Amino acid sequence: MKIKILIIVPVLLFFTVAASAETVYLSAAASMTDALKEIITGFTAIRHAAQIRPNFASSGSLAKQIEQGAPGDVYISANPEWMRYLVKQRLIAPGTDRIFAYNKLVFIGEKRSVPLTLDKLAELERIALGSPQSAPAGQYAKQALEHAGVYALLAKQRKLVMAKDVRQALLYADRGEVDGAFVYRTDALSARNAEILFTVPDNFYDRVAYPLGLTPAGAKNTSAKALYEYMSSPEAKAVLKKYGFEVEK
Repeated sequence: MKIKILIIVPVLLFFTVAASAETVYLSAAASMTDALKEIITGFTAIRHAAQIRPNFASSGSLAKQIEQGAPGDVYISANPEWMRYLVKQRLIAPGTDRIFAYNKLVFIGEKRSVPLTLDKLAELERIALGSPQSAPAGQYAKQALEHAGVYALLAKQRKLVMAKDVRQALLYADRGEVDGAFVYRTDALSARNAEILFTVPDNFYDRVAYPLGLTPAGAKNTSAKALYEYMSSPEAKAVLKKYGFEVEK
């Protein structure tokens, strides 16, 4: 009888620990990768039971994944458009979507002796940007290029290289595989070789805003709700600022 008890107790402990650990599926815009990894570290340091499973990609791709039934508790988009898309599909819990950070659009590439501007991009041969169909950074870049009156020309001359997301566009420019790329200011700070050649004027595109929301499943997940609240904490805001994001006071 004693042997049986010794065997059963560890088994019961195993299931108790397993039950107390909550998995949180986080779907977040690729441009948030570095900041969120640090935020997750800070969050799990105070909530040990939480197991965060992050998925970083373009906002549109993530929204489509959630729509198709992929696991998702917390969703972070790089623009309000894809958040509104999920809200309309009733895939975001009512009242949980809110803007929590902002960014800026810049153009990066190898250092040049002559200053570069939007209206001079036609002088380049290969320009990378996230695909406007799914990557918000690409949508913002397209808006800016259209405002400058050069998008149609660049597209006609096949000078635009579409990346799956802003991080891939950054990689193309950092490796010198393109002459330059449109990325967020926060991404540019992580480049090893490429540097910011110019900042796109704010009035050329919609303000880069990051909405955060809980899915219906996330609204029932205590750890997901805790992470959602933690994103507004002074600690999380400090990390966002560290990586170049603008946050609400």
